[in-house]
Amino acid sequence: MKPRLLVFLILSISLPLGAEIRRETIEYRDGNTVLEGVAVYDDAKTGKRPGILVVHQWKGLGDYELKRAEMLAELGYLAFCADIYGKGVRASNPQDASKLASTYKSDRNLLRSRVSAGLARLQQHPLTDTARVGAIGYCFGGTTVLELARSGARVAGVVSFHGGLNTPNPDDTRLIQSRILALHGADDPFVPSSEVGAFEKEMRHANVDWQFISYGGAVHSFTDWTAGSDNSKGAAYNEKADKRSWTAMKAFFAELFGTP
Repeated sequence: MKPRLLVFLILSISLPLGAEIRRETIEYRDGNTVLEGVAVYDDAKTGKRPGILVVHQWKGLGDYELKRAEMLAELGYLAFCADIYGKGVRASNPQDASKLASTYKSDRNLLRSRVSAGLARLQQHPLTDTARVGAIGYCFGGTTVLELARSGARVAGVVSFHGGLNTPNPDDTRLIQSRILALHGADDPFVPSSEVGAFEKEMRHANVDWQFISYGGAVHSFTDWTAGSDNSKGAAYNEKADKRSWTAMKAFFAELFGTP
Protein backbone atom coordinates (compact mmCIF):
# COMPACT_ATOMS: atom_id res chain seq x y z
CA MET A 1 0.00 0.00 0.00
CA LYS A 2 1.33 3.44 -0.90
CA PRO A 3 2.32 5.64 2.09
CA ARG A 4 -0.03 8.52 1.21
CA LEU A 5 -3.01 6.19 0.89
CA LEU A 6 -2.11 4.52 4.17
CA VAL A 7 -1.95 7.87 5.97
CA PHE A 8 -5.31 8.88 4.51
CA LEU A 9 -6.91 5.63 5.68
CA ILE A 10 -5.44 6.01 9.17
CA LEU A 11 -6.79 9.55 9.40
CA SER A 12 -10.22 8.44 8.19
CA ILE A 13 -10.44 5.51 10.59
CA SER A 14 -9.14 7.40 13.63
CA LEU A 15 -11.59 10.32 13.53
CA PRO A 16 -13.87 10.27 16.57
CA LEU A 17 -17.52 9.37 16.03
CA GLY A 18 -19.43 12.49 14.99
CA ALA A 19 -16.32 14.42 14.02
CA GLU A 20 -16.68 16.49 10.87
CA ILE A 21 -13.43 17.96 9.62
CA ARG A 22 -14.08 21.17 7.73
CA ARG A 23 -11.86 23.13 5.38
CA GLU A 24 -12.39 26.81 4.71
CA THR A 25 -10.43 28.44 1.91
CA ILE A 26 -9.71 32.01 3.01
CA GLU A 27 -8.33 34.80 0.87
CA TYR A 28 -6.26 37.42 2.67
CA ARG A 29 -3.50 39.91 1.88
CA ASP A 30 -0.02 41.02 2.75
CA GLY A 31 0.05 44.54 1.39
CA ASN A 32 -0.98 44.29 -2.26
CA THR A 33 -0.26 40.57 -2.52
CA VAL A 34 -3.27 38.25 -2.47
CA LEU A 35 -2.74 35.10 -0.43
CA GLU A 36 -4.93 32.03 -0.08
CA GLY A 37 -4.87 29.98 3.12
CA VAL A 38 -7.03 27.20 4.48
CA ALA A 39 -8.59 26.90 7.94
CA VAL A 40 -9.20 23.32 9.11
CA TYR A 41 -11.20 22.32 12.18
CA ASP A 42 -13.56 19.76 13.69
CA ASP A 43 -17.08 21.09 13.23
CA ALA A 44 -18.43 18.72 15.87
CA LYS A 45 -16.47 20.61 18.53
CA THR A 46 -18.07 23.78 19.87
CA GLY A 47 -16.54 27.02 21.01
CA LYS A 48 -13.12 28.55 20.66
CA ARG A 49 -9.98 26.43 20.66
CA PRO A 50 -6.21 26.88 20.41
CA GLY A 51 -5.06 27.95 16.96
CA ILE A 52 -2.04 26.50 15.19
CA LEU A 53 -0.50 28.23 12.18
CA VAL A 54 0.86 25.67 9.67
CA VAL A 55 3.57 26.83 7.26
CA HIS A 56 4.28 24.87 4.10
CA GLN A 57 7.38 23.34 2.57
CA TRP A 58 9.29 24.89 -0.32
CA LYS A 59 6.80 23.97 -3.06
CA GLY A 60 4.01 25.97 -1.44
CA LEU A 61 0.75 25.10 0.29
CA GLY A 62 -0.51 21.71 -0.85
CA ASP A 63 -1.98 18.35 0.15
CA TYR A 64 0.77 17.53 2.63
CA GLU A 65 0.14 20.58 4.82
CA LEU A 66 -3.61 20.10 4.57
CA LYS A 67 -3.27 16.54 5.88
CA ARG A 68 -1.18 17.78 8.78
CA ALA A 69 -3.83 20.42 9.46
CA GLU A 70 -6.48 17.68 9.54
CA MET A 71 -4.39 15.78 12.07
CA LEU A 72 -4.26 18.91 14.24
CA ALA A 73 -8.02 19.41 13.85
CA GLU A 74 -8.55 15.83 14.98
CA LEU A 75 -6.65 16.70 18.16
CA GLY A 76 -9.03 19.59 18.79
CA TYR A 77 -7.08 22.52 17.36
CA LEU A 78 -8.03 25.06 14.72
CA ALA A 79 -5.29 24.85 12.11
CA PHE A 80 -4.68 27.60 9.58
CA CYS A 81 -2.44 26.76 6.63
CA ALA A 82 -0.66 29.95 5.68
CA ASP A 83 0.28 30.88 2.13
CA ILE A 84 3.71 32.51 1.92
CA TYR A 85 4.07 32.64 -1.86
CA GLY A 86 0.75 34.11 -3.00
CA LYS A 87 -2.52 32.84 -4.42
CA GLY A 88 -1.88 30.28 -7.16
CA VAL A 89 1.91 30.52 -6.82
CA ARG A 90 3.15 26.95 -6.39
CA ALA A 91 6.20 25.03 -7.58
CA SER A 92 5.88 21.75 -9.47
CA ASN A 93 9.56 20.80 -9.41
CA PRO A 94 12.58 21.21 -7.12
CA GLN A 95 14.22 23.83 -9.33
CA ASP A 96 11.26 26.21 -9.16
CA ALA A 97 10.75 25.43 -5.48
CA SER A 98 14.35 26.36 -4.75
CA LYS A 99 13.95 29.70 -6.55
CA LEU A 100 10.76 30.51 -4.66
CA ALA A 101 12.16 29.57 -1.27
CA SER A 102 15.40 31.46 -1.91
CA THR A 103 13.45 34.65 -2.62
CA TYR A 104 12.13 34.64 0.93
CA LYS A 105 15.17 33.18 2.68
CA SER A 106 17.27 35.99 1.22
CA ASP A 107 14.73 38.61 2.34
CA ARG A 108 13.82 37.79 5.92
CA ASN A 109 11.76 40.96 6.31
CA LEU A 110 9.52 39.82 3.46
CA LEU A 111 9.35 36.32 4.93
CA ARG A 112 8.35 37.71 8.31
CA SER A 113 5.75 39.95 6.72
CA ARG A 114 4.11 37.03 4.89
CA VAL A 115 4.02 34.71 7.90
CA SER A 116 2.79 37.54 10.13
CA ALA A 117 -0.11 38.08 7.72
CA GLY A 118 -1.01 34.41 8.12
CA LEU A 119 -0.79 34.66 11.89
CA ALA A 120 -3.06 37.70 11.88
CA ARG A 121 -5.62 35.83 9.78
CA LEU A 122 -5.53 32.88 12.17
CA GLN A 123 -6.08 35.21 15.11
CA GLN A 124 -9.08 36.76 13.34
CA HIS A 125 -10.87 33.45 12.87
CA PRO A 126 -13.98 33.30 15.11
CA LEU A 127 -13.01 29.87 16.46
CA THR A 128 -9.49 30.88 17.54
CA ASP A 129 -8.75 31.31 21.22
CA THR A 130 -6.32 34.17 20.71
CA ALA A 131 -4.72 33.58 24.12
CA ARG A 132 -3.61 30.13 22.91
CA VAL A 133 -1.84 30.33 19.55
CA GLY A 134 1.17 28.43 18.21
CA ALA A 135 2.85 27.69 14.90
CA ILE A 136 4.48 24.74 13.15
CA GLY A 137 6.39 24.52 9.89
CA TYR A 138 8.05 21.93 7.68
CA CYS A 139 11.44 22.43 5.95
CA PHE A 140 11.09 25.95 4.50
CA GLY A 141 8.15 26.34 6.87
CA GLY A 142 10.35 25.38 9.80
CA THR A 143 12.72 28.21 8.93
CA THR A 144 9.71 30.48 8.61
CA VAL A 145 8.19 29.81 12.03
CA LEU A 146 11.57 30.36 13.67
CA GLU A 147 11.72 33.75 11.92
CA LEU A 148 8.20 34.43 13.17
CA ALA A 149 9.45 33.86 16.72
CA ARG A 150 12.54 36.00 16.13
CA SER A 151 10.29 38.84 14.94
CA GLY A 152 8.83 39.08 18.45
CA ALA A 153 5.41 37.74 17.44
CA ARG A 154 3.05 36.97 20.29
CA VAL A 155 2.75 33.21 19.90
CA ALA A 156 3.01 30.77 22.78
CA GLY A 157 5.30 28.36 20.96
CA VAL A 158 6.68 27.39 17.57
CA VAL A 159 7.75 23.99 16.25
CA SER A 160 10.21 23.53 13.39
CA PHE A 161 10.19 20.14 11.66
CA HIS A 162 13.49 19.62 9.77
CA GLY A 163 13.73 23.33 9.08
CA GLY A 164 16.74 25.49 8.42
CA LEU A 165 18.03 26.97 11.69
CA ASN A 166 20.14 29.86 10.45
CA THR A 167 19.25 33.53 10.45
CA PRO A 168 21.06 36.63 9.18
CA ASN A 169 19.84 38.48 12.29
CA PRO A 170 20.84 36.42 15.35
CA ASP A 171 20.55 39.47 17.61
CA ASP A 172 16.79 39.38 17.00
CA THR A 173 16.62 36.31 19.21
CA ARG A 174 16.32 38.76 22.13
CA LEU A 175 12.84 39.62 20.78
CA ILE A 176 11.54 36.05 21.11
CA GLN A 177 8.47 35.77 23.35
CA SER A 178 7.60 32.17 22.53
CA ARG A 179 8.94 28.77 23.45
CA ILE A 180 10.89 26.97 20.75
CA LEU A 181 10.93 23.31 19.73
CA ALA A 182 13.26 22.33 16.89
CA LEU A 183 12.95 18.76 15.56
CA HIS A 184 15.96 17.76 13.49
CA GLY A 185 17.30 14.85 11.47
CA ALA A 186 20.71 13.98 12.92
CA ASP A 187 22.01 13.08 9.44
CA ASP A 188 20.44 16.03 7.60
CA PRO A 189 23.06 17.16 5.03
CA PHE A 190 21.25 20.44 4.38
CA VAL A 191 21.49 21.59 8.00
CA PRO A 192 25.12 20.91 9.00
CA SER A 193 26.41 20.62 12.55
CA SER A 194 27.88 24.13 12.35
CA GLU A 195 24.38 25.53 11.77
CA VAL A 196 23.03 23.47 14.65
CA GLY A 197 25.80 24.78 16.91
CA ALA A 198 25.12 28.37 15.91
CA PHE A 199 21.41 27.92 16.61
CA GLU A 200 22.08 26.47 20.07
CA LYS A 201 24.47 29.34 20.86
CA GLU A 202 21.86 31.83 19.66
CA MET A 203 19.17 30.35 21.90
CA ARG A 204 21.43 30.18 24.95
CA HIS A 205 22.71 33.72 24.50
CA ALA A 206 19.17 35.11 24.53
CA ASN A 207 18.05 32.86 27.39
CA VAL A 208 15.17 31.46 25.30
CA ASP A 209 12.99 28.59 26.56
CA TRP A 210 14.00 26.13 23.84
CA GLN A 211 14.26 22.44 23.06
CA PHE A 212 16.24 20.71 20.32
CA ILE A 213 15.58 17.06 19.48
CA SER A 214 17.79 15.23 17.01
CA TYR A 215 16.63 11.92 15.49
CA GLY A 216 19.34 9.39 14.67
CA GLY A 217 19.27 7.91 11.18
CA ALA A 218 16.97 10.69 9.90
CA VAL A 219 17.81 13.09 7.09
CA HIS A 220 15.95 16.10 5.70
CA SER A 221 12.16 15.83 5.17
CA PHE A 222 11.89 12.91 7.60
CA THR A 223 8.18 13.61 8.21
CA ASP A 224 7.22 13.74 4.53
CA TRP A 225 5.66 10.43 3.52
CA THR A 226 6.05 11.40 -0.15
CA ALA A 227 9.84 11.81 0.10
CA GLY A 228 10.84 8.19 -0.55
CA SER A 229 13.11 6.16 1.69
CA ASP A 230 16.61 6.64 0.24
CA ASN A 231 18.70 8.54 2.79
CA SER A 232 21.53 8.90 0.25
CA LYS A 233 19.46 11.55 -1.54
CA GLY A 234 19.60 13.75 1.56
CA ALA A 235 15.83 13.90 1.98
CA ALA A 236 13.76 10.85 2.88
CA TYR A 237 10.81 9.73 4.98
CA ASN A 238 11.59 8.10 8.32
CA GLU A 239 8.56 6.55 9.98
CA LYS A 240 10.04 6.38 13.48
CA ALA A 241 11.27 9.96 13.42
CA ASP A 242 7.95 11.11 11.98
CA LYS A 243 5.94 9.49 14.77
CA ARG A 244 8.34 10.55 17.50
CA SER A 245 8.43 14.15 16.32
CA TRP A 246 4.63 14.34 16.13
CA THR A 247 4.44 12.98 19.68
CA ALA A 248 6.98 15.60 20.79
CA MET A 249 4.90 18.34 19.18
CA LYS A 250 1.73 17.12 20.90
CA ALA A 251 3.46 17.12 24.29
CA PHE A 252 4.84 20.61 23.61
CA PHE A 253 1.42 22.09 22.86
CA ALA A 254 -0.25 20.14 25.67
CA GLU A 255 2.21 21.76 28.08
CA LEU A 256 1.38 25.19 26.66
CA PHE A 257 -2.36 24.88 26.15
CA GLY A 258 -3.64 21.93 28.12
CA THR A 259 -6.39 19.89 26.48
CA PRO A 260 -7.81 21.68 23.40
